[in-house]
Amino acid sequence: QVQLVESGGGLVQPGGSLRLSCAASGFIFSAYVMRWYRQAPGKEREFVAYISSGSSRTDYADSVKGRFTISRDNAKNTVYLQMSSLKPEDTAVYFCTTIYLNHDYWGQGTQVTVSS
Repeated sequence: QVQLVESGGGLVQPGGSLRLSCAASGFIFSAYVMRWYRQAPGKEREFVAYISSGSSRTDYADSVKGRFTISRDNAKNTVYLQMSSLKPEDTAVYFCTTIYLNHDYWGQGTQVTVSS
């Protein structure tokens, strides 16, 4: 079965950096696009970043452009989100997701807290 497992979250000071990872299994990872979303307390889940199957195309929410970088290693079935210049408003649970056979799959999420 499809599994997505995020890791790498934590507490970081404003201006700091974190790298999130999402390990995928149960499908041909290299054939599918991947996305990161996030959900802050009391807010709806929002799109963060997208990467095509072969890494040739990426896209970002305006709020993270220039600060976050999405990448993937198809040999390791893993997608990453490098986050820099973090702000308190980046505090959220971060999820990776994919659409496989017309079904949305989500990981359990990893908490990122940006606070001094």
